[in-house]
Amino acid sequence: MNEEYDVIVLGTGLTECILSGIMSVKGKKVLHMDRNAYYGAESASITPLEDLYKRFSLPGSPPESMGKGRDWNVDLIPKFLMANGQLVRMLLITQVTRYLDFKVVEGSFVYKKGRIYKVPSTETEALASNLMGLFEKRRFRKFLTYVAKFDEDDPTTLEGVDPKSTTMQAVYDKFSLGQDVVDFTGHALALYRTDDYLSQPCLDSIQRIKLYSESLARYGKSPYLYPLYGLGELPQGFARLSAIYGGTYMLNKPIEEIVMENGKVVGVKSEGEVRLPLELLNPNNTLLSQATKVGQVIRVICIMAHPIKDTSNANSCQIIIPQNQVNRKHDIYVCMISYAHNVAAQGKYVAIVSTTVETSDPESEIKPALDLLEPVEQKFVSLSDQYGPVDLGAESQIFISRTYDATTHFETTCDDIKDIYKRMTGTEFDFAEMERKKNDIFGDAADQ
Repeated sequence: MNEEYDVIVLGTGLTECILSGIMSVKGKKVLHMDRNAYYGAESASITPLEDLYKRFSLPGSPPESMGKGRDWNVDLIPKFLMANGQLVRMLLITQVTRYLDFKVVEGSFVYKKGRIYKVPSTETEALASNLMGLFEKRRFRKFLTYVAKFDEDDPTTLEGVDPKSTTMQAVYDKFSLGQDVVDFTGHALALYRTDDYLSQPCLDSIQRIKLYSESLARYGKSPYLYPLYGLGELPQGFARLSAIYGGTYMLNKPIEEIVMENGKVVGVKSEGEVRLPLELLNPNNTLLSQATKVGQVIRVICIMAHPIKDTSNANSCQIIIPQNQVNRKHDIYVCMISYAHNVAAQGKYVAIVSTTVETSDPESEIKPALDLLEPVEQKFVSLSDQYGPVDLGAESQIFISRTYDATTHFETTCDDIKDIYKRMTGTEFDFAEMERKKNDIFGDAADQ
């Protein structure tokens, strides 16, 4: 029997699960399908460890030194949550936090001339940092004070800077900041992937630095959070939200055909049945005719029996290698978690290196990061094509999500969610629309 839905979502990645949750809360009739037998798609956490070996076609089984296979939950896409960022806000408003437990990531570091240093983001840390000389510290301290007080609606805080026309490079020049300080400010605080931002108006950059500082202020050690048992818990939490509001989930459902009529989607065919959507939300890798390749990302999962050197034996951390430090156009990222987060066997650490591919020899591009991790017990290397939508989806009513990028945070993913929401609804994303009503939490009450 053919059934009609307002929205059919293909794939259970985090982007898709958040959007299906939002649409369900808004009262839409949602069908969510995945060809896999598990939630998460590319943002899944793989368990047991034996399955990770199979996924990467490694011969044999994990050695006994790796412990029990069930003790492992290894992320395919490594990312942290900004404590004051968009995804945490989504989790809080939808109350999906009740299904998850988080730990604060223990440190954020930046690479300079072959060594790593803690990222200074407060006046006190700036003065104590070995990353800068004495005079540079004073200039950077003044810069941080300026950013903290900056308010685009209060001209007395701007000191002659026009937020919408003064470039970020001009702001750095105003405080006489050197290239190394510019590198870690733009890439480890503002979290830009390239230096294109330097020639753009400074408002976005200053807001990004403020977000980092505000996130750090919430918990102290770093601005990042990570869920116990891995990132695969996130899409499952939003899938549960959708289900509570009437969303229907079907796993292990291969998509045979997207039925089109006059350039518009009219059905999704699976196992001989056709389901009729008004709108189709589709991850980029299941309907390539509607997507365009925009790049490639290399990720290397490294299993270790030790923390990373010069991180004060941190159980978790992020390291950013700014592009200029290694003569590249894109940054290299290292995201490390461990047994402390219930993602590895006792005494084991998982570091995942990622970057945007620039050459025909991707593994050599990430050597500076891999050198920081030695010795490594086992590596799992993947190359992923990046895709984006070819159009806005207004005519076809097929809305394509973007591939996860190389960054180790979810801010760009949330930007994609807001973009798809606007394309689907024609209105700007409003966090308030995600809020659950008190009498709508009946599905959770039954679980207590």
